[in-house]
Amino acid sequence: MTFREIRQRRAKKQLEVRVLRNLTPHDVLLAPVITEKTYKQQESANVYTFKVHGDANKNDIKKAIVYLYNVSPISVRVVSVPYKGRMQRKLVRRSYKKAIVRLDKKDKIEIGI
Repeated sequence: MTFREIRQRRAKKQLEVRVLRNLTPHDVLLAPVITEKTYKQQESANVYTFKVHGDANKNDIKKAIVYLYNVSPISVRVVSVPYKGRMQRKLVRRSYKKAIVRLDKKDKIEIGI
């Protein structure tokens, strides 16, 4: 197998959905993240933030947003938020994965607060 064939196979593999084979789009997008910062991003730059399933990749998230909200995302960024433990704290923040989705200017998502 040549290096070119390996690259083509890898590129094809990266475009596949992984989680949507077993889960529904409602299971991929768990909840919107609503804070002051995300609210300002929604108003100014049309950027929305969601908590997502831990195994979801960018392609899963993009297809779930298209299915649920009928909008076309321009870009999807995925961030793993780390666990904040019990060292000197009373409260614990668990780890989760979040997606930052940028939409076109004409598209809008109505998120109930």
